[in-house]
Amino acid sequence: MVNLISSKKLLSTLSIALLCSACATSQKKGTGTDYFPKTYENILIAKSEKNDGHGPCEPSIAVSPKNPQNVAAGAILNRYYWSNDGGRTWKSGALKSKAAGVYGDPVLIGDWKGNFFYSHLSDPEGTGWASDKLLDRIVIQKSTDGGKTYDDGSWCGLHHPKDQDKPWLCADPKTGNLACSWTEFDKYASKDLEKDHSRILFSQSTDGGKSWSEALAISQFEGNCLDDDDTTEGAVPAYGPNGEIYVAWSYDEKIWFDRSTDGGKTWLQQDIVAAEQPGGWEIEIAGLNRTNVMPILVCDLSSGPNRGTLYLCWGDQRNGAKDTDIFMAKSVDGGLQWSKPVRVNDDKKGHQQFLPWLAIDQVSGHLYTVFYDRRNYTDEQTDVYVAISQDAGKSFKNLKVSTTPFDPNTLVFFGDYNHISAHDGVVRPIWTRMDKGALSVWTAIMDFKKPVVKGKDIQD
Repeated sequence: MVNLISSKKLLSTLSIALLCSACATSQKKGTGTDYFPKTYENILIAKSEKNDGHGPCEPSIAVSPKNPQNVAAGAILNRYYWSNDGGRTWKSGALKSKAAGVYGDPVLIGDWKGNFFYSHLSDPEGTGWASDKLLDRIVIQKSTDGGKTYDDGSWCGLHHPKDQDKPWLCADPKTGNLACSWTEFDKYASKDLEKDHSRILFSQSTDGGKSWSEALAISQFEGNCLDDDDTTEGAVPAYGPNGEIYVAWSYDEKIWFDRSTDGGKTWLQQDIVAAEQPGGWEIEIAGLNRTNVMPILVCDLSSGPNRGTLYLCWGDQRNGAKDTDIFMAKSVDGGLQWSKPVRVNDDKKGHQQFLPWLAIDQVSGHLYTVFYDRRNYTDEQTDVYVAISQDAGKSFKNLKVSTTPFDPNTLVFFGDYNHISAHDGVVRPIWTRMDKGALSVWTAIMDFKKPVVKGKDIQD
């Protein structure tokens, strides 16, 4: 009888232990802080039946901070897309601007009022490279209906015959102000190194994108116009928690940084080198006709403990031309000093990672970096990864989000960047893939429950 009772007690104890273990596992998965699915649903947004030289590629995506189930996207040369179910289904349209035309470099952002802004290059005569007015300004078109339609647009940087290229946007959640930074070429592709130069320009809108301030040159050093490592390029702006404006860009194998604390009126007298970029922003990757690893800048505007922290992400070849990596550095003093770079991709050495982009969830403060990755192959097959940091950039969890690899082709223009957007646990990367020369644009459904920090959900 004693042995039977002991056996029953043992079974009872084991049952309780197993139940507790199951509960713990369930709770761990429920928080979303330590558990990540192994696979993610891939959603086709658009495709071409054959390569026509104009995409769809070079995509951009924006999750609305007002309604994260409303997502907008764009691709070259003039495509736009919208979704009202978190990116699971999409509708599309062709962007038009009677005043300024549309010519690629799509940039999509959403503001906290529910508007979307689509920035791009200009083609006012509609004849492409046949016109000397091509790229004469940066165009910004606004949607107030969730990305279904866009107005005819406003613009900044009109300075003919100079060329305006490679813009990026950001929005201030407090004021609704918009900032735009980009590269101005005296003459795009000019080989005259003495006469023609490039510089970083900045403009701001304080009326919801209706008008823009006069473009201001903020880079201390000017580069060439050859669209290479010695060109000042890849300028990305970010607002700080008190209205500060920050901009970072690449030039001469370095990442440069500037800031304004008076609404963009004045900037630092001397630009800051935030990081070295061995190999520069223009690198060679097998299978691509050109590859960029320009910097991306974001600022934590959440109510969490890292509010105000700046994060800078880029790629470089400090470990060799056959081992391109993605790096991140941060600043906690408004960009005056920067941490040592941390390697984002967590694979073994000797593989290629390229075309990175960085997003921050302004509810949780979590960081999401998307990039192409060849860690799983010895040839040119390519996957898409997203690296997640939930500890302010100290460590990264790498997740393969593409379901199958693809093989690029140097004869097809593949675009200069991918993109990723995140808000309140809704994370949407966007990327281009190529199958037998045909391009397509995809996203992945990545939904994470609101993380718990110090026992409480972070609020806006």
